[in-house]
Amino acid sequence: MYSDAGLEMQAAVKQGDGYMSKHALSRRQFLAGTAAAGAAYSIFPSRAYGANERVNIGIIGLGGKGGAHYKDFGQISDVAILAVCDADENRMAKVDDHVAKHQDLRRLIEMKDIDAVVIATPDHWHCLAAIMAFEAGKHAYVEKPVSYSIWEGRQMVAAARKYNRIVQAGTQQRSCPAVQRCAEDVQSGKYGKVLWAHTSRLGARAPIGKVDGPQPVPESIDYNLWAGPGPMTPIMRQNFHYDWHWQWNWGTGEMGNWGVHYLDDLRNILGWDDVPGNAIAAGNRWWDDDGETPNMHMALMEHKGVKVVIDVRNMTDPGRGGDEGAVYLGARGGNYIMCEDAFIRIARGGGKSYDRETKKTIYQYKGTGGAGHDRNFIKAIQQGSNESLNCEIEVGHMSTVMCHMANVAWRVGSEATVDEVRQSMKDHEDAVNTLEDIVDQLGRCEVDIQKKPFILGPRLTYDCQAERFTGDNAAKANELVRTPCRESFIVPEFA
Repeated sequence: MYSDAGLEMQAAVKQGDGYMSKHALSRRQFLAGTAAAGAAYSIFPSRAYGANERVNIGIIGLGGKGGAHYKDFGQISDVAILAVCDADENRMAKVDDHVAKHQDLRRLIEMKDIDAVVIATPDHWHCLAAIMAFEAGKHAYVEKPVSYSIWEGRQMVAAARKYNRIVQAGTQQRSCPAVQRCAEDVQSGKYGKVLWAHTSRLGARAPIGKVDGPQPVPESIDYNLWAGPGPMTPIMRQNFHYDWHWQWNWGTGEMGNWGVHYLDDLRNILGWDDVPGNAIAAGNRWWDDDGETPNMHMALMEHKGVKVVIDVRNMTDPGRGGDEGAVYLGARGGNYIMCEDAFIRIARGGGKSYDRETKKTIYQYKGTGGAGHDRNFIKAIQQGSNESLNCEIEVGHMSTVMCHMANVAWRVGSEATVDEVRQSMKDHEDAVNTLEDIVDQLGRCEVDIQKKPFILGPRLTYDCQAERFTGDNAAKANELVRTPCRESFIVPEFA
């Protein structure tokens, strides 16, 4: 017997009214429906797999990452791609004819012969798409950042536990042997105590342009399905696809797009299972375009006695780095980790440790950039356990929380002079040096920081257990911990 709430939830999915339908379920109704005997989840029973048994998957989202996943998962011998989905019909045109194509992800998720989904949608869809898949008895590979907000990330983790799903976060460098070996060495004490770390992504991008008014949605796109839990506001950007990354209604900026990769590496190397309890951030978007997220963004956090500077920049560096972006601490990105006896530079593909005195190489970490992360997910499904996952969803959630903290710390800020930013960072030499380097780069880019100054956030404190900001500046920050959803696409509450 299904409870009334359980039946209503099934009907909402099957009839296509929107996930929770126009009669959105309350948390109490939702939990009653799924806890009842024979609840919605049980109509999609999981099955046992053999060691090399074929796993049937569906891919949701066929942009750059989704297209890459279609190719990569398709090359795994014991994987069959049965269906794809994209709100833009044109993106499915080149998919093989034998693969089912759906514009509505709910149609793909309800396919009973699909075992797992790969979610490569825009950020604002990650959580709801994953939860829908879990409820339908499916495992999930969720692209980074795994969530659009801190609260949504926690709901995804809780739902994965409730439905006993195997969920891999798409920060694939967890599967890179260079990062894995470096983590072993650092945590074993090979290089002595970790003193501080610098995480960066210094990759240049172009401005996204500036429009005079709302732009038409391409005819091939179902905007209601594309927007999903996000707002259906007028499109104020030239390029419908991809540039949503730089608008807060749908994206998480470069911090969530690229910063999460190297922050996940850092947490892996240092052995952190939680996140810092503090954050301060500064920067701005110094392009005159329709983007909203900062293109020069630094944050300072401290955890377990280790100060960490997070440094994400998208501007070119005419005097030094050229069109490819800035260079700081000898690199354009990755992690620079200072220990008592050595320092480490490591990024996608590998790195080296160096003697602090002689600067001679101690060890070269050879990597793959995370190749095999998809295979790791499939093997975990075949083994029926998440224990072998290299980046289980709780791990991915925590790394993403650090990105959200950096974003929130900036978004609640106000205009400040360079001296005021310098004063806020004065307790850590690398933070001050990073600020000075950013100021110098802005000068080479002929940016007038008197006319458009830094945005500096207040020092925030964060309760990792409650996953809420605390203290004097918490109220405004906590408004961004959980963001509203459209009524037809409400993310259910599990935690």
